[in-house]
Amino acid sequence: MLEKVDHIAIAVNSLQESLFLYETLLGFQFLGRETIEEQGVEVAKLSLGGCIIELLSPLSSESPVAKFIQKRGPGIHHIALKAMKLEETVEELKKEGIRFTTDAPMRGAGGCQIIFMDPQNTLNVLFELTTGHKNSC
Repeated sequence: MLEKVDHIAIAVNSLQESLFLYETLLGFQFLGRETIEEQGVEVAKLSLGGCIIELLSPLSSESPVAKFIQKRGPGIHHIALKAMKLEETVEELKKEGIRFTTDAPMRGAGGCQIIFMDPQNTLNVLFELTTGHKNSC
């Protein structure tokens, strides 16, 4: 069902300030930046040792990431798991009683299909299932 950890997403207030930390101080390689209007975020992708970090910055105070930051502050938002066959994996997990935050997968960064598991089912960890990035952990 699940192949590997695809990436770790971190909610941040400012991509510019965060990129300085990750690139300059920590040595991550910048891979690109994109805006995902449907989810209300701007995403910066970085790599270190083959693992991908996504920095998520809200586009407005109404975006889910903005609400996350308001409630919990900046920090780890979710862990993305690559599913070999996303729709089949979702159906199998639903049979086991796992709920999802939406009824169907949606477009994520890099054109991947994604869906989030309800964290109430996963020990309060928000997991994203994804079709995966080209460069992932």
